[in-house]
Amino acid sequence: MNEKAYILNEFLKTAGITKDDIELWEKLKLFKPIGFTEDKVPFYANETLEEVGNIKKLIELGYRPEEIQKIIKKIGLPQKNGKPAKIKKPQYLTVGTLAEKVNVSPRTIKHWEDKGILEPDMRSEGGFRMYSEQYVFFGQLIKDLQLFGYSLDEIKTISDYFRDFITIQTNIEIHGKEETEQKLETMNGEIQSLLEKTNLLKEGIQRWEALLRKKKKELAGLKTLNQKRNHDDKEGNINAKDDIH
Repeated sequence: MNEKAYILNEFLKTAGITKDDIELWEKLKLFKPIGFTEDKVPFYANETLEEVGNIKKLIELGYRPEEIQKIIKKIGLPQKNGKPAKIKKPQYLTVGTLAEKVNVSPRTIKHWEDKGILEPDMRSEGGFRMYSEQYVFFGQLIKDLQLFGYSLDEIKTISDYFRDFITIQTNIEIHGKEETEQKLETMNGEIQSLLEKTNLLKEGIQRWEALLRKKKKELAGLKTLNQKRNHDDKEGNINAKDDIH
């Protein structure tokens, strides 16, 4: 996707507002950041710029921020299509936050990105990369595939299929009918292949679970025998001393 994102200072400059403006408007919940950097610096999207533009227009018409707050609570701000909307906006994550949630290092996230497996939703002029929260689940899936024995190149192919699927799901007319059919058949084949592998893994996991449970019981039995042996050795030593005396 790679939409434009703005760190606080970039946003203030682009929106043509002051820090006092943004502090008051956020306090009144006229809008809010889409996320924060690891240093707790807020960042914003192009959509937030549009919201600020609408707020500025209402102020120019004589509305006070408190009055705008009431308007937003009732109907929301106008969108591009001219209709007001109240939409729950997703929160975005920086590389560090995403890495923490997926339980990998930021370097791993960067490596996945370099491989083309991940694509950040937004980038700021300062180089910050932002990901939607759905990438937390996607990152966990990547780790699963690595456990299944998939290479990063193979995972890249699967991630491309996912992107194709989302594109077609969003707009079935984006490709020609034959091309779409071919892509869907390829995806279906990949899904079937992955299902077969996961079934084999389930069988393997069941074998290992049974083996480990059995060996755990055997180890407990050996431990008991070993402890009993130590007890018997002590009794034998005591009896030997009594015989000497």
